Amino acid sequence: MSLRDRFRAVSATVSCAFGSPWALATAVVLVIVWALTGRYFDYSDGWQLVINTGTTIVTFLMAFLIQATQYRESRALHLKIDELIRAVHGARDGFVNLESLSDDQLEALAADLQRHGARTKIVPIAPPKAESATRRKSASGPKRNRHARGTHEQTS
Repeated sequence: MSLRDRFRAVSATVSCAFGSPWALATAVVLVIVWALTGRYFDYSDGWQLVINTGTTIVTFLMAFLIQATQYRESRALHLKIDELIRAVHGARDGFVNLESLSDDQLEALAADLQRHGARTKIVPIAPPKAESATRRKSASGPKRNRHARGTHEQTS
């Protein structure tokens, strides 16, 4: 296993661990214990420095962990979408790897899609054809009292 793969495995494990309810509970307990020890340490500067340093270090490390996790998830999502575009007949292959385009190219594509959307006529979905009354009755099963369980649906 390469160093990169080990880092990803550790990163995923740490993300899961720090994202769990147990991690939140542990953090809350640590803050409560710190607050309760304030009286013992006379609420000194050193006592305050402990929580400030600890939270700063955790925040610094978590920012990088979150960034790495989001980058990996975003990359995987892009690859999945690219595969769907590739697999759908009639889809424009030019949409594969859009994330690699420059901002100007993305703006031009967005404007093109907006123009295309403005020209497209939205067609409402037609309601299903009416079934015969006997077929509907047999398919729906026995008639139930809609008001029996406290629902207030209007019957027509």
